[in-house]
Amino acid sequence: MFETLNPGIILAVIVGYFLLLMGISFLTGKSSDNENFFLAGRNSPWYLVAFGMIGASLSGVTFISVPGWVAGSEFSYMQTVLGYLLGYLVIAVVLMPMYYKLNLTSIYTYLEQRLGFYSYKTGAAFFLLSRIIGASFRLFLVALVMQEFVMYHYGIPFWLTVLMTIILIWVYTFRGGIKTIVWTDTLQTLCMLLAVIFTVIAISQKLELDFTSLVQTVQDSKYSQIFFFEDGWLDEKNFFKQFLGGASIAIVMTGLDQDMMQKNLSCKNIGDAQKNMFWFSVILVFANLLFLTLGALLFIYAGEVGIEIPTRIVNGEVKEATDLLYPQIALNHLSPGVGIIFILGLIAAAYSSADSALTALTTSFCVDFLGFEKGEENTNQKRTRFLVHVVFSTILFFVIMLFYFINDGAVIKQIFTVATYTYGPLLGLYAFGFFTKRAVQDRFVPIICILSPIITFVINRYSETLFFGYKFSFELLIINGLLTFLGLLALSYSKEEKML
Repeated sequence: MFETLNPGIILAVIVGYFLLLMGISFLTGKSSDNENFFLAGRNSPWYLVAFGMIGASLSGVTFISVPGWVAGSEFSYMQTVLGYLLGYLVIAVVLMPMYYKLNLTSIYTYLEQRLGFYSYKTGAAFFLLSRIIGASFRLFLVALVMQEFVMYHYGIPFWLTVLMTIILIWVYTFRGGIKTIVWTDTLQTLCMLLAVIFTVIAISQKLELDFTSLVQTVQDSKYSQIFFFEDGWLDEKNFFKQFLGGASIAIVMTGLDQDMMQKNLSCKNIGDAQKNMFWFSVILVFANLLFLTLGALLFIYAGEVGIEIPTRIVNGEVKEATDLLYPQIALNHLSPGVGIIFILGLIAAAYSSADSALTALTTSFCVDFLGFEKGEENTNQKRTRFLVHVVFSTILFFVIMLFYFINDGAVIKQIFTVATYTYGPLLGLYAFGFFTKRAVQDRFVPIICILSPIITFVINRYSETLFFGYKFSFELLIINGLLTFLGLLALSYSKEEKML
């Protein structure tokens, strides 16, 4: 299997990388109180947060799935990425100033102040569900690649690969929390981007392309179309559907997500946090374009030299596994140096989203459900936080194993599809809080937030029949949020009225 890179070298790279993470953890985790674990003492340099958030946003999904997705969807994903810019603008000028003004540790405490106890717990619960699913999907994909190209050689089963990965993540995050992650995510973003850049250069050299001819080759290929207007709203790749879907995804998966916002809240002040969001959004656009370019080059190169698209058996059927094309070419058809850098990028992709997700899950549960208060610190809280960290690590393990047995499609699309159902109620809750001044019958909010995703699922399932052939894409998230908003509006009353 390995023509250019010995698995022993790969294993040595993994061990060396982990030791480096442990060194960072040691230096940043000396003060392990709640304030540093949850918000890094609100003293994180904004430029480190901005750069580190690139890796957390890209994660293993972009690192592996986006290049593999190019064959079926071309560069249409850039329409969604451009929509992110609108979403990040809303986050920077609307959400973050409110979070800083209220001095929040968990962003979901806003819901208690605005709507009530049950709204607060419902929002936090939907975050926990969303982040567990999202983080597990991302880690699952990277673990699958690691298993296929590294651990399989040593006879290590998939479950042990996953278990070892999660244990390593837990070891370097359990003390320092977000203070450690701000620094490790910076390293991991660098490794991911370098892996892609070096792979693009290596393939270009194989194809004897300089920069100008590289751009021209990708542009002339069948993969490079970005904008899709021709087939109107019936096309899943329609620009307006993708753009609006991208904006809503950015708002909920960054602005209403404790994982991503926790890094922003660790900045010194709102000015630094907004600078972080601005530079993060600009760099992210170019980073995604780089990944799509890599995807086009991978398929062009595979066609030139006769490399077959990898396959896997799903439900008894053999299907193309485009997610595995990048690792196959990087490890088996390019130089050992590129293979080593790819492994570093792969490990970084695994850790960059899972480590911050684990910290955010621990933070949200401790603050939102166990009542940890900022500034209060005692031995019992520290012990409890430790146990919560362990429990969520265990949950991630079992969810990843569940995905292993049921996975049957492009992972990035699955993540965004799941997000439309789990993040929709959060979008509706915050929209109602921001855009109305009405109160709500708080005890009925959980029912509304459960019914909305169910109705959304039914609408999506029968959309072609109900809406004359219309197929929903990422804009399904907006529908879900709107249904939640309308449900809350139906239960609302003016603050001058008395509850019956």
